[in-house]
Amino acid sequence: MPKVNSPERAAAWAELVAVARRTVTDGLVVGTSGNVSVRVGDEILVTPTGVPYDELGPDDLTAVDPDGNRTAGRLRPTSELPMHLTLYAKAPGARAVVHTHAVHATAVSTLVDTVPAIHYMTAALGGPVRVAPYARYGSAELAVHMARALRDRSACLLRNHGTMAYGATLAQAYERTAQLEWMCRVWLAARSVPGLEPSLLDAAELAGVAEQLRGYGQPPGV
Repeated sequence: MPKVNSPERAAAWAELVAVARRTVTDGLVVGTSGNVSVRVGDEILVTPTGVPYDELGPDDLTAVDPDGNRTAGRLRPTSELPMHLTLYAKAPGARAVVHTHAVHATAVSTLVDTVPAIHYMTAALGGPVRVAPYARYGSAELAVHMARALRDRSACLLRNHGTMAYGATLAQAYERTAQLEWMCRVWLAARSVPGLEPSLLDAAELAGVAEQLRGYGQPPGV
């Protein structure tokens, strides 16, 4: 476990705060809604509850162990801690988590059980994104619903609530969150045209895209 003032922990906290602030700047959350976490060794650094992100500084670092016991900080962790802890326990590849109340994604969560495959980037999230049934925020029940919706996926919607996405890094978790909100916005825009239905991608095409995405980007060392 990193020491209280270790450079590793301090750097991770600084990045976490930057990502949390970006969720506000990009319109994915309002006020103190949403939350962000990152795993560092055996600790989970997480945004505290009820504190505006622009007020967070180095001394506000908040950390817990995988069981939720506080290991650092004077502030209480986010009320959505059960979801974060469950996700880290259930998804071995999860090193960072972003939860938002993004407008378009939240709207879509009230309309469907699965986000329609409106764009090929659906494949980048593991396939069509599921909507977890509604449960009250901060509850163990919500964490269970979320875990089921995330099976074989890296993001899901929470009914009447928002988004949940994870990644190997904070940057990846945020990118997946932003992609999901964008896809929801596209679908809502397309279905709003009277008399027309959006065309959707089938499972075979998504599987092909998923395979192609494995080689996306620059090769190592470039």
